[in-house]
Amino acid sequence: MVTFSDISFAGLKYLWLVSACALVFVGVVAWRVRNVVRSISILRSGAMTSLFKCASMIRIVGKALLSIVGFLMIMMALMRPQSPKQEETMQQEGRDLLIAVDVSRSMLAQDVEPNRLSLTKQKIHTLVERLGSDRVGLVLFSGTAFLQCPLTSDRAAFFMFLDAVDVETISSGSTALDEAMRKSLEVFQQVPSRQNKILVIFTDGEDFSTNLADIQQAVQQEKMNIFTMGVGTAQGAPIPVFDEKGKQIGHQKDKKGSVVISRLDETMLQNIAQETSGVYVRVIPENDRDIDVLVNKVAGYEKERFEDKKIARMQEQYHWFLFISFVCLALEWIW
Repeated sequence: MVTFSDISFAGLKYLWLVSACALVFVGVVAWRVRNVVRSISILRSGAMTSLFKCASMIRIVGKALLSIVGFLMIMMALMRPQSPKQEETMQQEGRDLLIAVDVSRSMLAQDVEPNRLSLTKQKIHTLVERLGSDRVGLVLFSGTAFLQCPLTSDRAAFFMFLDAVDVETISSGSTALDEAMRKSLEVFQQVPSRQNKILVIFTDGEDFSTNLADIQQAVQQEKMNIFTMGVGTAQGAPIPVFDEKGKQIGHQKDKKGSVVISRLDETMLQNIAQETSGVYVRVIPENDRDIDVLVNKVAGYEKERFEDKKIARMQEQYHWFLFISFVCLALEWIW
């Protein structure tokens, strides 16, 4: 946005079109004035001298200038002139919701299309877009866990962090659900005033936790509600292995040389959700009924007030340009 004096223009991308229209209009008016002046000069020098001796060149040129200025003011109004920013305080209400994503290598299994992790990211996009004013944060976990994106209402920032997620982020090849819960507890403990603490875990349920029982007890004490989203199928699929260039070179094998089959463990996820007053939902590749269920459940929690947010608004000033245009065209018409 470019500022001239104290006016800014939000529609500068249309400058080329406005300039072209203005040049054409000025050219047409100049051509018309030239023809009128020439015609009057010819008639004055002929037999009709007395009829055109009172014709005013100042009036002709003045009317032309008024029409040009009037047209240019309309063009300027179309470019959305705005005054300097004014800050306004906006009250925010919503819920805090953490989304934990399993980034272990089993999430590359292709028993759902295109694979478990890619489907998870698609579902999270849909979920966050439907959450309205709620704040969302992103936790990644495999053998360990860390906060990828803190709680925020900035959807663009959240999606930037989400799109950067892959299994190389912190993957240790295994999954520890207790680590995801522990990290989420740490995040919610930083906002102790919040009554509703909601965690959504996207995982295939294969768990190698060493401290799950103790963490679940801490979750219950903190009254954190966990919704588990099962990604994958009971039949499962092998875990692909890729080289440094991203080309698949085979499948993961166990110590005996057999191909490892990763399967969705729904029982584990159902138990976690049940013990933390949450709900288990199986991720559906074909449609978004799974997200509908989750959004409806989250909507049942009472909204809480966030910190007031100051936002800067630009004041539209196009009406002044239209007023000037109206005055110029009115004067041109009655002159």
